[in-house]
Amino acid sequence: MSFVMLKNLLLSPLRNSIHKDFRNVFDRMTLLDKLFFLIVHFIDKHNFWHRLPVFFGLLYLGARRHLHQQYNLINVGRTPTGVRSNPGDYPYRTADGKYNDPFNEGAGSQFSFFGRNMMPVDQHNKLKKPDPMVVATKLLARRKFVDTGKQFNIIAASWIQFMVHDWIDHLEDTEQIELRAPKEVASECPLKSFKFYKSKQTPTDFYEIKTGHLNNRTPWWDGSVIYGSNAKVLQKVRTYEDGKLKLSEDGLIQEDENGKIISGDVRNTWAGLLALQALFVQEHNAVCDTLKEEYPELEEEDLYRHARLVTSAVIAKVHTIDWTVELLKTETMLAGMRANWYGLLGKKFKDTFGHVGDSVFSGVVGMKKPENHGVPYSLTEEFVSVYRMHQLLPDKLQMRNIDATPGPNKSLPLTNEIPMEELIGGKGKENLSKIGFAKQMVSMGHQACGALELWNYPVWMRDLVAQDVDGTDRPDHIDLAALEIYRDRERSVARYNDFRRGMLQIPISKWEDLTDDEEAIETLREVYDDDIEELDLLVGLMAEKKIKGFAISETAFIIFLVMAIRRLEADRFFTSNYNEETYTKKGLEWVNTTESLKDVLDRHYPEMTEKWMNSSSAFAVWDSSPNRHNPIPLYFRVPQQ
Repeated sequence: MSFVMLKNLLLSPLRNSIHKDFRNVFDRMTLLDKLFFLIVHFIDKHNFWHRLPVFFGLLYLGARRHLHQQYNLINVGRTPTGVRSNPGDYPYRTADGKYNDPFNEGAGSQFSFFGRNMMPVDQHNKLKKPDPMVVATKLLARRKFVDTGKQFNIIAASWIQFMVHDWIDHLEDTEQIELRAPKEVASECPLKSFKFYKSKQTPTDFYEIKTGHLNNRTPWWDGSVIYGSNAKVLQKVRTYEDGKLKLSEDGLIQEDENGKIISGDVRNTWAGLLALQALFVQEHNAVCDTLKEEYPELEEEDLYRHARLVTSAVIAKVHTIDWTVELLKTETMLAGMRANWYGLLGKKFKDTFGHVGDSVFSGVVGMKKPENHGVPYSLTEEFVSVYRMHQLLPDKLQMRNIDATPGPNKSLPLTNEIPMEELIGGKGKENLSKIGFAKQMVSMGHQACGALELWNYPVWMRDLVAQDVDGTDRPDHIDLAALEIYRDRERSVARYNDFRRGMLQIPISKWEDLTDDEEAIETLREVYDDDIEELDLLVGLMAEKKIKGFAISETAFIIFLVMAIRRLEADRFFTSNYNEETYTKKGLEWVNTTESLKDVLDRHYPEMTEKWMNSSSAFAVWDSSPNRHNPIPLYFRVPQQ
């Protein structure tokens, strides 16, 4: 009997235990991948990975991530062959993201294609089924603000916008589309109709996925939110003195002669995002000062290049081991995110012995060479879709009195509330100048952000002034909630159940699999004509029952699982070029000793967290209790249910 026959004989009964939607992909897997899939699928069917002891939970996540790296990274567009650049010619991050990948100079650059985590699902024959404005009105629009308790604050909400403005922005067409509110919901819609530009479709010259969308930002973790995604913007933000970036005397982002902000990304901004841009410009400039003092021989251009590398790495590290840990507040994810950066052996071991072994033991940061799993680096359409998190934003920002004596847990009295409409765009820039950085940051720190749930999408965002890439207000207001539903359909992103199938997650078979909320089930049945296959991804993500400690759905998390580590492992400046030669010894020390946003704040505003922050993380509500010491080693802990 041949090995193949023996293998099929042994796997045949196991195949029958697999959900029918996965049997074809299972048949195409290697033997090792089949074993991984069987383990993952068994745990999924009984829904208990998040209840496993931490170490076993990490094994599950490792197996699942391996499967996604094999089957859920799809290139869009042609890959050049025989083209190679010398990394030694570019020991720095280029203005437009080119030359990071020596084998594909355009990978991760401005105007490169968005990739895919699954094949596109054409929906152009049902772009308005059901009508996006009906979906937005009946299932998304906020009735009453629901927050996240003490877990996540407005700084955290601002941070993810800070990241999105670093990574992703679809190029638009010149043709406009108009959506009109159907009669059944028109009276509840702030806009009865609105116009917007189509996403620009670009031929890929490739037989499998014939058209795709171009990214107007560089998808590398390169700090383009403060540096820009091309040479023209970079030139505008630099001072060309000591490697520094422009910053106003009050510590906020500068304005040009026309009153427009000078920063790497100026589109669709608000006071919270502007505050974070200003903070990391300060960080860049502080790195420049330190490097100049340590290495007086460095030229101005070298100071800028090294400082950009250091600042970008600090941003990536804060996101990885601080922001994400608060978003997914479980022991397993604490261990997992720290393992991404430091490996299972941990920070102390890595600081003492350096990067030893592979990424499992010492993390992906500092690997000998980057790893893209045979697919040129990009961020994906599906990644964009799961990062739709506008529900995090409140209706009003609660301003705190920072001149008052802090109360219990460093709480501060409320002075006034500012409607969010006054904090976006040009008004936001003006009001931030009046408020000042410290009061803005402290106020955001003390306010909980919105929960990612149904009926919690800010109504003020349904009558929103959108902006061009240069920050100019557009004449046509938009209904962002309805537009986000339309965008996923327009860009051929699978609907909720097909999305889960594409990511090897068991699809729902009835509405009760999605939520226990009877009113939600009744409304879902009405809007989608009781067809679960028509459920839009965004609505499903908001309706889905959440794992305890998770601020996002498990479906969204699975995209995070594969893409979060990809942003690090595919980038040579986090792998083969993460060294003293590229960063300088002092630069690496700066990154390695920064563990959180609190560390960054302490550098520039040393009294802020000491006076007004009681929480362990700057992304948790600041008057919450700090994390308790747990004497049990992290990998041996059992999640609390």
